[in-house]
Amino acid sequence: MRIDIIATIPELLESPFQHSILKRAAEKNVIEIVVHDLRKFGLGNYNQIDDYQYGGGAGMVLKIEPIIACIESLTDVRPYDEIIYMTPDGETFNQKTANTLSLAQNIIILCGHYKGIDQRIRDHVVTKEISIGDYVLSGGELAAAVVVDAVCRLVPGCINDESSALEDSFQDGLLAPPIYTRPVEFRGWKVPEILLSGHNKKIREWREEEAYKRTVRLRPDILNEEDI
Repeated sequence: MRIDIIATIPELLESPFQHSILKRAAEKNVIEIVVHDLRKFGLGNYNQIDDYQYGGGAGMVLKIEPIIACIESLTDVRPYDEIIYMTPDGETFNQKTANTLSLAQNIIILCGHYKGIDQRIRDHVVTKEISIGDYVLSGGELAAAVVVDAVCRLVPGCINDESSALEDSFQDGLLAPPIYTRPVEFRGWKVPEILLSGHNKKIREWREEEAYKRTVRLRPDILNEEDI
């Protein structure tokens, strides 16, 4: 999988992709993440990428020409499954979306900044708009990093034990069950006996029940009515 990210502040994305799972996956050529500085496509002597909005109002808007030039420099080389715009008013990102995107071969992620981008890009170029929550960030770079991390860990080869990703919260519509490790007892707090039994079927049933109870308690909103 290749992900191209178009950013106004590419430096914000240096650290997230240089450590842990994403770094190892890139070294194994399982994924390729390329960050593009939008200012390299800016206009004039000052590489202008923003301008005042028509009709007046506070805040600057990212111009259409640099964004189109950057996107076309990529699409001229290879086809892309999605051109994603990170925006607070987009579709709320969730595990289902991450699963779908993990099946793609090539993705472009466009990071907004200032008041956003010229609407014509959203109307004619962007294929998907994603938000990571009902709040506003200074730019889309950090939101893009969240999406990339969630998607890439699902790509075969990114995680050594691929079954681990399938057991994460939300994969089956439930939160993950409680987890424990050594020691068996600490300050009188004990690990549930069932997990020490070695009885795989009963352990699986216990985890399914606990996952359901935890979801009912903490996130009933993600349950279907027939599940309650």
